[in-house]
Amino acid sequence: MPTPHYGQPRYRVIADELRKRIESGTIPPGALLPAESVLTAEFRVARGTIRKALAALREEGHVATEHGRGTYATRQTPKPTDDSGIRQREIPADAHLATLFKVEVGTAIIERETVIRREEQVDKVIRSYHLHNAPLRHQ
Repeated sequence: MPTPHYGQPRYRVIADELRKRIESGTIPPGALLPAESVLTAEFRVARGTIRKALAALREEGHVATEHGRGTYATRQTPKPTDDSGIRQREIPADAHLATLFKVEVGTAIIERETVIRREEQVDKVIRSYHLHNAPLRHQ
């Protein structure tokens, strides 16, 4: 699916397209994204370009990758309207989190990120993880 990208890096165009598919539900939360080989054929680009696009989506929290299992769309939760600097999303537990929580790799975990600002500068970023069905305690 080659498309004009008007000076934008090709991996960004691909990341934008995959993000649209995730946000629209074409690729639902928890679903595997197509394999890198399928994406390279679809977008007619090198594997490295696909990997950069997936890395960009991982940084944004739209996907999570598990070694040996593939890349999954993550469930996005809306940001609070009061702009409190708190973001939550569901991610599959990687090997480290699975060990800590004593669950299987891939089990749904909630990642909560709190950004604390001091005079409009970021002072701290705190990430906490909770089991999907466990109640969240406010601190």
